[in-house]
This record gives sequence, C-alpha cells and structure tokens, in this order.
Amino acid sequence: MSHSKAPLVSPESRTSRERTAEQKAVEAEKISKYRELEGEVRAAVARKEYSPELFQLTSKLLRTNPEYYTIWNVRRRSLISGLLSKRSAGSSPSKASPSSSPTATTTTPFAASSSSSSTATPPGPESAKIGRSSSTADVSDDPIPANPDAQTAAAEQKDLEVLRSELGFTIPLLMKSPKCYWIWNHRLWILQQAIERLQVVVSRRIWEEELGLVEKMLNKDKRNFHAWGYRRHVVSQLESPSLDGKSMVEAEFEYTTKMIRQDLSNFSAWHRRSKLIPRLLDERHADDMLRKDFLDRELNFIKEKLNVGPEDYSLWYYHQFLVLNLVSYVGHPTIAPRLTLEERTIYITREIDDIKDLLEDYPDYKLIYEALLDYTLSLCQVEGRQPDSVEKEQLVEWLEQLKRLDPMRDGRWTDLEKDCGLIELSFGKN
Repeated sequence: MSHSKAPLVSPESRTSRERTAEQKAVEAEKISKYRELEGEVRAAVARKEYSPELFQLTSKLLRTNPEYYTIWNVRRRSLISGLLSKRSAGSSPSKASPSSSPTATTTTPFAASSSSSSTATPPGPESAKIGRSSSTADVSDDPIPANPDAQTAAAEQKDLEVLRSELGFTIPLLMKSPKCYWIWNHRLWILQQAIERLQVVVSRRIWEEELGLVEKMLNKDKRNFHAWGYRRHVVSQLESPSLDGKSMVEAEFEYTTKMIRQDLSNFSAWHRRSKLIPRLLDERHADDMLRKDFLDRELNFIKEKLNVGPEDYSLWYYHQFLVLNLVSYVGHPTIAPRLTLEERTIYITREIDDIKDLLEDYPDYKLIYEALLDYTLSLCQVEGRQPDSVEKEQLVEWLEQLKRLDPMRDGRWTDLEKDCGLIELSFGKN
C-alpha cells in the first residue's frame, strides 16, 4: 500500500497566510501615508523649519517607527528650537559637570548620541503624562523652588513641563519596543537637559524616578540588557556631584541579590554584582578578615545556585570570576589580595572537590567538566608546577567526556590535550 507524503503546511494555514486583495490595498495605503509623512518631515528639515508643527509630525512618525533614529535627531532640534528656553552661557541652574553643555553630545551605553546641537522641541499635547512611578509625574507635583528672578523661574517651569511631557511620550514606545536603542538614547538626552536647565533638587527628583521605570522594565524582562545599561547610567548620575549625589553601591549590590533570587539565569545581574564588589569592599573599608569572610559568603552563595542549576552559563561565569580572584591577584583589584599561597591552594582545592561531588549527580553536564579542567590547571599555576600523574589521568578523562558531550568542538579539546601534554596518555588509555 503506497503512502503519500503529508503536506508540510495544511491548506488552511497556507490560506491564512495569503493576503487578500483588500489586505494588500490596506497595506499599500499605510505605506503611502508613511512615505507622505516622511516626505513632509524631510521637506521641513530642508527648509530648516523646526516648528511645533514639525515636532507633531515627528511624534506621528516615531509612533509608527521608533527605530528611525534620524527622526529622533530632528525631534531634538525641534525641541531646542521651540518649547525649551533659550540658553545663555553659564546659565545652568544645576551643578552640571564640566563636560555638560546645551550643545554637547551625551554619551550613552546604548548608541552614539545624536548631535545635541540638534535643537529641542516642545512636547505636543499628545505627549502623555503619567504618574511618578512611571517616571513622568504630573508637573504640578514639582514646583520650581523660589527664585528671585521671576523670568528665570518661569523659564525653568516651562522647561520642566516640556521635559516631563517628553519623558511621557517615550513611555508607550518603550512598552512596545523595550529594546530600541533610540528610545533609551532619547530619554537620556532629555534627562541630561534636566541637569542643565533645572535646579538640582528638581533635576535629581526626575532622575530618581527613572529607577522606578527601570524596575518596571526589568520586572517585564529581567534580562533586558538595555534596561540594565540604562540603570547603570542613571545610578552613576545620581551618585555624581551634578546631582549632589552620594554612593549607591550598597543598594545596588542588594538589588543584584534580589534579581538573582528571582532568576538564577540573569547574567546581567551576576555581571553587575561582579563589577560592584571591589568598590563595595573599598567603601566598607574592609580589612583582610572582612574580605575573607565576604569571599566565603559569595562562594557559598554561588555554590547553592550551582546545586540547583549546574547547566547555567551565568552561574559558572560568576563562579569563575570568584576563582580568578584566587588565581590572578596582582595588578588589579581583587576580593582578598592578601591571602597566602597556602590559603589560595586550600580554596581552589576545596572548589574542585565540591565540583567533583556535583559531577556525581550530573554526569552529563559539560560545564562541570570544563570547570574541573580550568580549576585543576589553575591550581597548578598557583603552585607553580605541572599536573601530577593523578591530575593528568583526571584531565584525560574529563577531556574524553567533553569530546563525547560537545563533539562540535572536538578540535578544541584535542588542542588542549596537546597543550597539557596529555596526547600520549589519551592514546595509551584507548
């Protein structure tokens, strides 16, 4: 009895993907309107008419396509040419950093900032105003502090309204496109304008509210590296003299703990934690004993996580970071720089033994074998010797397991055998 081959796609699903003439017409009309809108913007820019009308056009275009970074530049030019007050040299109410200026480009961790000689536009009535938790509180909640110069105070109040409205405009765009560089980039530009145009107490309040926004974004996607990078930048500004800042390292370290407990695989949280530790210990004025205690706690912390998720790269990344502090401790900050050679040997040996115990429960997890290889060779490096006969046998066995579990990288494991002088042992074993 012959069997006909089943179709890869059912007729129903194929039909559902085919666009009808009506759908094609609707799509063609959308494209036509988009191009017409784009043409209007380009024509206004060519005439250098950075008017409120152009600003409204950028709003429409960016709601359709927030990835259009050139239009964000046009929007900034419109802001500076329109609703934001004109700046005079040295007129910044905030204690802005020396590199800050109304025309300076803001460097961000997300993308090259647009030229801030781009001029800023007044936010249109469509710009949403949302509550403080979304980082765009109602303007009336932030009165400008008393200022003897009524004209200056009025200009600052106007700028505050414009900046808050503009922050509100980006919120729905971020909700829809949380990993769009240009939205985050524009938001940072607006925040920099707050530093340059508003008094410190008002500007700082706006920056503090950004932490609430970032937390909401990270609750939606705990591994959104755009949001993590944005948070780092916001924290660094809140710590800076321009916002009368002070250290937030303790709070940030606790935040990484919170995020890790919610998601062990949060590589960004582990990475952030590793970068905070040297500064955290310095600010605690930790002596040798406190540093050793801290190292012990971190090793126990990551060990608990590895017992739950030994297949997780992010956990092994952090464990490797801690072990590297024991192996390479000259010329850069480490957790416990004054440990003796004997203490370092004890630490590394203990970690190897613990991973061997882990191997008994998880014999088919290649990351465990990689860690055993790395740490055994690291132990030899610390002690200034070559692997002994027992270690060589173990290395050969672990490499054989890696070849079995990760055959696509067989060449790498063979090269490692050669580098460690294990080829002969491997052949002899076979």
